[in-house]
Amino acid sequence: MPTVLRFGGLRVVVFLNDHKPAHVHVIGRGHEAVFELNGRNGTVTLRENYGFTRREIAAIERALISNLAELLAEWERIHGTE
Repeated sequence: MPTVLRFGGLRVVVFLNDHKPAHVHVIGRGHEAVFELNGRNGTVTLRENYGFTRREIAAIERALISNLAELLAEWERIHGTE
């Protein structure tokens, strides 16, 4: 599970054997959340949340959107574009 981004004590990872659609796992502080990467419309969508507060989720979303192009490039590097 390569870490593709770090911020605020959190790791953003892409699992090697994961499935589509493109998404990342945000892990840290004993919590985990999964966000789908919606490159076409420049947003991310929370799919699962295990313990983060709403305020933390909002901050994570902002960080992911700021790095969306890089995150999508890493997803494609790991999983291909098909």
